[in-house]
Amino acid sequence: QSRNGLLPTARAEQQGVEVLCLGGAVQGESREVAQLQAALVRGLRSLRDTALGERPRLLLSGGETTVTVRGRGRGGRNAEFLLALALALGPQDGLHALACDTDGIDGVEDNAGGFISPSSLQRAASQGLDARALLENNDAHAFLHALGDLVVTGPTRTNVNDLRALLVT
Repeated sequence: QSRNGLLPTARAEQQGVEVLCLGGAVQGESREVAQLQAALVRGLRSLRDTALGERPRLLLSGGETTVTVRGRGRGGRNAEFLLALALALGPQDGLHALACDTDGIDGVEDNAGGFISPSSLQRAASQGLDARALLENNDAHAFLHALGDLVVTGPTRTNVNDLRALLVT
């Protein structure tokens, strides 16, 4: 509950944002979950020309995904989800996404997760980062760290779930 007594979803709806909850038990490989949620984002974007109009939408999901480590990079399931999501969607205008673990630790790293914005891939390219190569090396932490887009909370001593929030404007 927020300071004004509203649950976060009610607060978002009060601000004109339609909230769509996918539930709190989303599982699977982080990259595959990112592909599925990217498809949902594309579907929501296609609804812009319908009676639903231009209303922003917030796609929420919880649950813990997994990562099959094939590379030698650093990361965690939330960082990997975000990098895979950015690559699946490309530089979509108006997409902001956050993925974090409630315990404050994404995998074994010092961050809870991170966020991406419409400019993430462009900012990475301008720094000479190869986002696809970083993903293949399981090095999503390096991607988010270089952009300054890690979320660092410190250990919260509360391990409830991972949270993903995708704002489609």
